Amino acid sequence: EGGTRRAIDIREGETVNAKAFQALVRAAVRANRAKKKGVKLLSGGNPQIAKGDGEAPVRAYLAALPGWKHAVGTRVDALIVAAVPKVRKAVKWNSPFYGKDAGWFLSMHAFTRYVRLTFFRGAALSPLPPGGSKVPEVRYYDIREDALDEAALTRWVKQAAKLPGWVP
Repeated sequence: EGGTRRAIDIREGETVNAKAFQALVRAAVRANRAKKKGVKLLSGGNPQIAKGDGEAPVRAYLAALPGWKHAVGTRVDALIVAAVPKVRKAVKWNSPFYGKDAGWFLSMHAFTRYVRLTFFRGAALSPLPPGGSKVPEVRYYDIREDALDEAALTRWVKQAAKLPGWVP
């Protein structure tokens, strides 16, 4: 039944059995809804996830990360939750955002060779995250395969969560 193709030919002047036609349409709708659509990976392997607030869209993003980036993203998320227990989460612009109160202190984005963490008030962190930005107060931490410094990341996350967050 799952791979069955259904069709109905209606010729001019024919009467249609309304109940049978409705049943056919309902079956088609059910079949279409049941199809699981895979997550589209954008350039660099960044998952295309619909924007949304809360844990669910962030989990969907992390689950869709390919290869080693999945392990890095999942570990980063766990470290953030451990450092800031009441962290607020969302997916915006195909990236998970982490915040406290009204603003955001960090976002994550997957690229071909690294996972980038953006600290929106990173210039106020000590020591500074290594990556500079065109925006003076923003700093980046690019995590390559097997290169996550958990202690440094935890320190930065705790500091960043205490600063006023970025509001888009």
